[in-house]
Amino acid sequence: MQTITVNASRSYCVQIGPGLLDRVGELSAPLVQGRKAAVVSDSNVWLLYGTQVERSLTQAGFQVSVFQFPAGESSKNTATLLELLTFLAREGLSREDPVFALGGGVTGDMGGLAAALYLRGVPCIQLPTTLLAMVDSSVGGKTAVDLPEGKNLVGTFTQPHLVLCDTLTLQTLPAPVMAEGWAEVIKYGMIRSPELLQRLAGEDPAGDLEWVIAHCVTIKRDVVGIDERDTGERQLLNFGHTIGHAIERCGGYSIYHGEGVAMGMAIMTRACVREGLCPKECWTVLESLLNRFHLPQTCSMDKKGLLEAARADKKRRGDSITLIQPQKIGTCVLNKTDYGELSRILERGMGA
Repeated sequence: MQTITVNASRSYCVQIGPGLLDRVGELSAPLVQGRKAAVVSDSNVWLLYGTQVERSLTQAGFQVSVFQFPAGESSKNTATLLELLTFLAREGLSREDPVFALGGGVTGDMGGLAAALYLRGVPCIQLPTTLLAMVDSSVGGKTAVDLPEGKNLVGTFTQPHLVLCDTLTLQTLPAPVMAEGWAEVIKYGMIRSPELLQRLAGEDPAGDLEWVIAHCVTIKRDVVGIDERDTGERQLLNFGHTIGHAIERCGGYSIYHGEGVAMGMAIMTRACVREGLCPKECWTVLESLLNRFHLPQTCSMDKKGLLEAARADKKRRGDSITLIQPQKIGTCVLNKTDYGELSRILERGMGA
C-alpha cells in the first residue's frame, strides 16, 4: 500500500492498495467525531460494494444510512443534489458526521459538493472505485454538478478528509470505463511526466496499477499544493478538457468523460503540431497511446457547436480562455488567448 499526503487548505492522506474498502471504518473513525455516516453511491456501484462498506462502517461504530441515485452523468445535476441534501437533513446528520462518496467521478463530485454545502460543511471521505476517480477526480477538492448550460458549473473547492483507493475495485470495471481512466493517466504523462509515458508504452502498463495511480496522484498533489483554486498552474490538469467538455455537452453526455478528454487532447496536439508549436513526436506518442488503450482520436461534431459549448467553460475569463497546449514530450504550457484561437485550433486539429 502507498500513502500520499496532500497539503492544501486541509491536509489529508490518499491511500492506494488492495482491500481498503474492508478497512473504511477503521481508517475513517479516528478522523471524525460523529458516528452517523451517510454513504452516497450510484445504483451500479452499491450493488457491488455497498454491503462491504456498510459492514466495515458498522463494525467501527457508525450508524449508516445510504443514498442511491441512478448511475450515469445524467444524474449529476442540481435536482439530484437537492434530493441528497434533503436526505442528509432528514437523517439528522450533524457537522461532525461524515459523508462517504463510494463510486466514480460522478459520485465523488456530487457527494463532495453535498458535504461542502450541508450545514456549511461536513467531513467527506472519498472512496473512488474507477481508475479515473482514483488518479484524478477524488483528489484535489474540486466538487461540482452540471447545469444544462455546461459541465461542472455549480461547485466548490473543498478538500476531503481522506481518500481510499481500493485497487481491487478496478477488476470489476467494464472495458470502456477502464479505458476512460487511462485517458486521464495519459494526460498526466503529457503534461508533466515523460517517465509515465514510457511506462504506458511498455509491455504491461496495467501490471503495476498501484504505481501508476500513485504517480498520477503525486503529480496532482504537487500542482494542487501550488495552486489549489485553479487560477494558474493547476489549469495544466485541464489538458484536453476544454474541448472534451464541449464534446460531452454536444453529445448529450452520451460518451464517457475520458473519451471526450482523449478527443480533446488529440485535437489540441494535432493542431499544435500543424502550427509548429510542438514537435511531431508529441502527436506520434499520443496517437500510439490512444490506440493502445482503445480511445478515440477524432471528432465529427460540428465545429461551431463545439465552439459555442466551450464558451460555457467554467475556466473562461471574460472573452479570454486559457488553452493547455503541448510544448514537448511530457510538458504542456498555458496559453491565455481568445475564442478566435480556439476556433483555429478546432479547424486545424479536428481532421485526422
